[in-house]
Amino acid sequence: MVKVREDHPLLHDGSLDIDRWLQEVSSTSDLHKPEELREALELAKKLSDEAIANRTYWSIDSVQMGIEMAQTLIDLRLDNASIIASILYRAVREGRLSLSKVERQFGDEVAKLIEGVLRMAAISAIQNSSDEVVLGQREAQVDNLRKMLVAMIDDVRVALIKLAERTSAIRAVKDAPEDKRRRVAEEVFNIYAPLAHRLGIGHLKWELEDLSFRYLQPDAYKKIASLIDEKRLARQDYIDHVVQTVRDELSAADIKSDVYGRAKHIYSIWRKMNRKNLDFSKIYDIRAVRILVPELRDCYATLGIVHSLWRHIPNEFDDYIANPKENGYRSLHTAVIGPEGKVLEVQIRTHAMHEDAELGVCAHWLYKGTDINAKDQGYEQKIAWLRQVLEWQEDLDDLPRFFGELRSDINPDRIYVFTPDGHVVDLPTKATPVDFAYRVHTEVGNKCRGAKVDGRIVPLTYCLNTGEQVEILTHPSAHPSRDWLYPDSGYIHTARARAKVAHWFKLQDRDKNIEEGRQLVLHEMDRLDLNDEPLHDIARLLNMRAIEDMFAAVGAGDLRLGQIVHQLLKQADNSSSKQQELPLLRRSDSAKSEGADDVFIEGVGNLLTQMAQCCHPVPGDDIRGYVTIGRGVTVHRSDCENLLHLAAVEPRRVLQVNWGRRPGKLYPVEMVISAYDRTGLLSDVSALLANEKVNVVAVNTRSDQGDNTASMSLTVEVDSLEKLARVMNKIEQLPNVLKTRRVRAGN
Repeated sequence: MVKVREDHPLLHDGSLDIDRWLQEVSSTSDLHKPEELREALELAKKLSDEAIANRTYWSIDSVQMGIEMAQTLIDLRLDNASIIASILYRAVREGRLSLSKVERQFGDEVAKLIEGVLRMAAISAIQNSSDEVVLGQREAQVDNLRKMLVAMIDDVRVALIKLAERTSAIRAVKDAPEDKRRRVAEEVFNIYAPLAHRLGIGHLKWELEDLSFRYLQPDAYKKIASLIDEKRLARQDYIDHVVQTVRDELSAADIKSDVYGRAKHIYSIWRKMNRKNLDFSKIYDIRAVRILVPELRDCYATLGIVHSLWRHIPNEFDDYIANPKENGYRSLHTAVIGPEGKVLEVQIRTHAMHEDAELGVCAHWLYKGTDINAKDQGYEQKIAWLRQVLEWQEDLDDLPRFFGELRSDINPDRIYVFTPDGHVVDLPTKATPVDFAYRVHTEVGNKCRGAKVDGRIVPLTYCLNTGEQVEILTHPSAHPSRDWLYPDSGYIHTARARAKVAHWFKLQDRDKNIEEGRQLVLHEMDRLDLNDEPLHDIARLLNMRAIEDMFAAVGAGDLRLGQIVHQLLKQADNSSSKQQELPLLRRSDSAKSEGADDVFIEGVGNLLTQMAQCCHPVPGDDIRGYVTIGRGVTVHRSDCENLLHLAAVEPRRVLQVNWGRRPGKLYPVEMVISAYDRTGLLSDVSALLANEKVNVVAVNTRSDQGDNTASMSLTVEVDSLEKLARVMNKIEQLPNVLKTRRVRAGN
């Protein structure tokens, strides 16, 4: 039978007395639906008993860990879903319970919480697979891993459950082999103690630090522990005497208070001794008393009483109530010469101030030590958001709905991915495997020919996500492609990778660069139907001595095709100024805003529009249009009673319309797409044009059964040649498409 900790209520066989435990927990916390907790506990116990019977039980007592995790979360006043998730987490992680069954029996919310904690556990497993540092100092790797975990959290309860799980895990490795103790301790000390600190959960931070310190530096731990143990009884008697004295004096002054001693934890003592180069005897706040009072005015009255009892030490008084710390922390701190001439630290605060300091709203903003250099803006914003959630959840009753609806609206500016060896690499959002390859090493990028993400092959244009493990497939004969440099191709999103690729091409033979550049320029001119424009003038405008120099610059990546196309269009505009056909040089000036009154309604074309006087729609409202007789389209709010009546009577006159910016001038352009024929080709082209918000005016498709090819002639409306070039490039990336080409009238 599974054993649980002795301080939990037990049955005669040593198993947990579920009813008594729920009764004890309910007496100290406000639990909703305790029957759901009972059901989760019974299921966890049943699975553990089956595992023991089948000799598949793991070394860690999963029922005990589940109870300890649940108790930690209850102390943090989390909701039922979080507590149930903590009870069932270990069974799911060990493969004895499926997430689908959790979802069926306990709901989608519990299953998602467990899934989030499992995702954090998987990240740790990958990171722990290698201790070798290949991309910088170990401190940088730890910092990146910490940021990766925070970036993955979209529900603060996931972080709290993981903290509870790591707290239980480091308690459980007391009798484990030394290498396992150190591995768990390093992870907890480097990642989860700082996370607890950043979330402001002081009591968890202290326990995680002390237990980690115990396994990482056992000699230092034992030394300080022995110094404290030698004086433990005397110190406790001393603190009890001081506490009783303060209580009596405050009671006589008619001030209600909670007074208790606070022992400085071992790691904190060691860190202070090392930071300030102090002997143990010079650590004054080893003896500390904390006084909690109801009102702000009671704080200063209590301070006066303390100073009347014992002489205060000069320069050892801090008023963080009148001058709060940057993180909002408030309290009065003073040091006095207490009974027997011993130094005593006294902290005085209200109950509200204490709750803020202990549960996360006002803890120190930057972590002292490993986290102090974390200045990444997205990371700081995410931490701030998580802390704000902790603050809000204290004031809301409907926690399940609150947590279910609230998600982070912080846009991360970095993503964090793993190398195959488990090291963390940080990249900008939308980074691709090519960006990753050049971030790892220039030669890895130059020899890249493919990529795997989490073990599956992905295209080189794949956008990486935080937490993924990336492997670059290389080959000695592989080399960068010039397509990587094309801005709309989607291969590269970082300046570093683009510069590396451009440098590689620059080092190649000039003759090869000239030929490659010539083909690229002529291909682009042919595609955009600009073949009749003289190139020697373009080279001169680009400060090139000859056309060959321009081709070589394009081939080496020093000059972009877009620059040449821009000059070609200027030339075309000058030579065809009398023509009505599009030069597509730039966006029309008519796209400029005319102010707040310049409201454009999409979906009604050039029809006259007016705002309905019955409901007065404003930008942002959900709207519909009604076609009137002789007065154009009247725009109503979708919930307008008049509109609902009109829609019931004449539904065909109700239009779907939207708010939008007034567009610039659109130009009709005809283009031809050549491709190998296949099912769904036209559908794919149409979907791409729709996604790019390109209107198709006409389309004609012809298939040649002899060589199984298809030719599509489309007339589309675009506002610039840049838009046309981008669309044509994306069409050419569709399967089976051979090429696209613009066709001007008369050609």
